Amino acid sequence: MGDDAFLRARERPADQPAEYPPLPEALVVPVYDNHTHLEIQDGLESLDYREQLDRASSVGVRGVVQVGTDLETSRWSADVAAREPRVLAAVAIHPNEAPELERRGLLDEHLAGIEELASRPRVRAIGETGLDFYRTGEDGREAQIRSFEAHIEIAKRHGLALQIHDRDAHREVVEVLDRVGAPERTVFHCFSGDAAFAQLVAERGWYLSFAGTVTFKNVQQLRDALEIVPRSTLLVETDAPYLTPVPFRGRPNSAYLIPLTLRAMADVLHTDVSMLAALISSNTELVYGQWDSDPVDPPPGPFEPHDEPSGDAR
Repeated sequence: MGDDAFLRARERPADQPAEYPPLPEALVVPVYDNHTHLEIQDGLESLDYREQLDRASSVGVRGVVQVGTDLETSRWSADVAAREPRVLAAVAIHPNEAPELERRGLLDEHLAGIEELASRPRVRAIGETGLDFYRTGEDGREAQIRSFEAHIEIAKRHGLALQIHDRDAHREVVEVLDRVGAPERTVFHCFSGDAAFAQLVAERGWYLSFAGTVTFKNVQQLRDALEIVPRSTLLVETDAPYLTPVPFRGRPNSAYLIPLTLRAMADVLHTDVSMLAALISSNTELVYGQWDSDPVDPPPGPFEPHDEPSGDAR
C-alpha cells in the first residue's frame, strides 16, 4: 500500500476493544462490497460468514465478492459462492505467498489450481493478485512478478475481472499491466495512491475501489484522489476484517459497515448517498456481472476460519 501515513492509519489503537461494531443506519439504495474476506475471523466474538451476510443484507449491502489469497481460501471462496446467492468469488495466490511457493517448487501447481477454479460460473474475478514490496525483499520480486503475470493471463483467458493488490509498488504494477496487457475490467483494490496515480489509473480505464481508509483523518491523499477521478470508475469495499472505517477504526471490519465508507465518500464528493450507491452498484455489476443467478454446487465442506489481527491488511 501507500506511504507512511497510510500505514500508520491501519494500526489498531491499543485501548480499542476488539469487538464488532454495531449496525450502521441502513442504506436506502443498496450497494455491493466488492472485496471482503469472510473466512477470516477476528474479534472477541466468532462471526460466521452467514451472520456477516445477514447483517450486511439488513443495512442495504446487496452482495459481496469473497476474495481468496491462496489455493485453500480460493477453493473455499468458490464453494461458498456456488451455494450462497449473495456471494461471488475472486480466486488467486496473494503476492506475498508467491515467493515461498516458488522456493518450494509449488507455484506452477498452485497457479494451475487457480486456473481450474476460474472456470466455475460464480468465480467472477482473479484476485487478489499484484505486487507487494512492503513485506517482500528483492529476492522475492521475480516470483511475485511471474505470479502476477500468470494471473493476468488467467483473467484474460477466462474473461474475468482482475483485482489488484498494490503495496509500495505503484509504478511496477502499472509497468506489468502495460507490458502484458490488462484485462478489460481491472480493479485497484483498496486504492492507496495519490491524486496523480488515481488519474493515471482512471485514464487507462481501470477501476478504483475505496475502503474504510478514506475515512481516516491522516490519509488526505485518498480523499484528494477520490475527488478527481470519474465516478464511472468508482467501487467500494471493506477488505474486512481489516481497515474498519471511522468511528470504529481498530475494531474488526465486516461487510455490514460499507454504509459508513459510502457515506464518507458521498461527503467528499458533495453528492447524495443514494445517488452514489446507485452509481457504484451499476459500476460493480459492470465489473462482476449479476449476483442473482442460482447456486450451482452442493454446500462446501467445513473450513476453519483464520484467526488474524484486523489492524493490518494483507
